[in-house]
Amino acid sequence: MLGHMTAKDPRAPQLARLAALAADETRAACLLALLDGRAWTAGELARHAGVAASTLSEHLGKLVAGGLLAEERQGRHRYVRLADARVAQLVEDLAAHVVPDGVAGPRSLRESSAGSAMARGRTCYDHLAGRLGITVTDALTARALLRQDTGFALTDAGLAWFDAAGIRLDRTGRRPLARACLDWTERRPHLAGVAGAALCRHALDTGWCVRIGSERAVKVTPTGERALSELLGVEAEALR
Repeated sequence: MLGHMTAKDPRAPQLARLAALAADETRAACLLALLDGRAWTAGELARHAGVAASTLSEHLGKLVAGGLLAEERQGRHRYVRLADARVAQLVEDLAAHVVPDGVAGPRSLRESSAGSAMARGRTCYDHLAGRLGITVTDALTARALLRQDTGFALTDAGLAWFDAAGIRLDRTGRRPLARACLDWTERRPHLAGVAGAALCRHALDTGWCVRIGSERAVKVTPTGERALSELLGVEAEALR
């Protein structure tokens, strides 16, 4: 009966506006590019998206006004980045639903090599992804440092492991300590949240991993292979 229908959820208009922000190919390209965690200039994003600077500026204005991007200006340059980790999670989760079916095959050997490097190891905003991210996540789980059976959660042993490894976990914010992020190449969850970000930052700061190319790809160094072998028992072959 119509008289017994509940009122429309008041969040519906906001959800529709949020969805509309991503429902544009140029804006979607910007959001995906910014998953590398860096701040980009408007000019860099315009070239990446293949549109005029004036067109891109209008799109960026909508994304900033909608709370998906944050901006800052330095001199003549306008920099933008994803607003926060929650936005990165939203973009990555949406991307996981469309990859790889909606992506054309590589057009060149260079593009194929870049795609292979991204699948092997990359950053997903501020944590490790690809086969590297999955391998580390599996190793943490196998050693009972991370639980996946009731959602992602560090165990007491896991907290002690991070402390012993010298990886500081900031537990003062609202961000989850550990969170599952669906990996769009492996189709399995890897570790995100505070712990995932801290581990990634430590890996880059200590030289366990280095960035390669102009995308988000990373590779494990010999130093990283030794460290992950000693700390998590990961075989070097699994990291290459």
